Amino acid sequence: MKRISFLAVILVLLLATCKKAQKQTQELQKQTQELQNQTQELIPYRKGDKWGFCTPDKKMVISPKYEDAWSFSEGLALVKLNDKWGFIDKTGKEIVPPKYDKALNFHEGLARVLLNGKWGFIDKTGKEILPPKYDYAWYCHEGLVRVELNGKWGLIDKTGKEIVPPKYDGAGNFHEGLAWVLLNGKWGFIDKTGKEIVPPKYDYANDFQEGLAEVYLNGKRGFIDRAGKEIVPPKYDGASNFQEGLAEVYLNGKLGFIDKTGKEIVPPKYDEAVDFQEGLARVKLNGKEFYIKVFPDGKVVEYYEE
Repeated sequence: MKRISFLAVILVLLLATCKKAQKQTQELQKQTQELQNQTQELIPYRKGDKWGFCTPDKKMVISPKYEDAWSFSEGLALVKLNDKWGFIDKTGKEIVPPKYDKALNFHEGLARVLLNGKWGFIDKTGKEILPPKYDYAWYCHEGLVRVELNGKWGLIDKTGKEIVPPKYDGAGNFHEGLAWVLLNGKWGFIDKTGKEIVPPKYDYANDFQEGLAEVYLNGKRGFIDRAGKEIVPPKYDGASNFQEGLAEVYLNGKLGFIDKTGKEIVPPKYDEAVDFQEGLARVKLNGKEFYIKVFPDGKVVEYYEE
């Protein structure tokens, strides 16, 4: 009798273990299927006046029911229904029900949305990180967003916190940790805390590239570093951004190249020039086009002869 009871207990335990293993297997299969659904490529498919989504071989996954649809970006797709916009995932689930007057694709985890003439931001769960209240909002770049209110520009972070209240006449995206700002007709740069690294004093400024930014003053162009120091005082008639450590400069109708210290590696003497690519630059002199190369010792070789 005891032996039978013992076997019964073992059998019950085995059945419970099997059911648990079966449940775990089913859950794993479900998770695997969900992962496959989220990673498969889906393409907007138009049928008549309705939009859905299909695989590259035209197998329908999300039936056409939307008035418009855009391709997936960062795992979500923008769709239009009843003249309102929202977002769906690759299973067709409406993560953000269509309720906005306009919306734009996700970028760095945030999407711009328009409601009643005002712009705000939502995250990928549909939460309004920044309720629509701005006259305009730019896309998220390097973790910060440019916003406009009453004709003035400021900056907010991904939590919706105003890093710089709208006070500038214009503002650019961050590049290499700094963004240009415009105030009373003059240009300067701020960092990601809102500190003015370069007070607005230039007539114009370009984004930072390779550690330097081109600035204009009194009709001349030069370059500043990320601390605001003028590495190349504004003295050239024209200039381009640095590429491969060299920047094209224009003086008295001729083109040359400077390095990041401001040294004229190639004195302005060419009639035309194209920025360096893979160590070579195409130039034009006296109607002839040819290539030049700058060697590590500073020697410039012209690959041309009559």
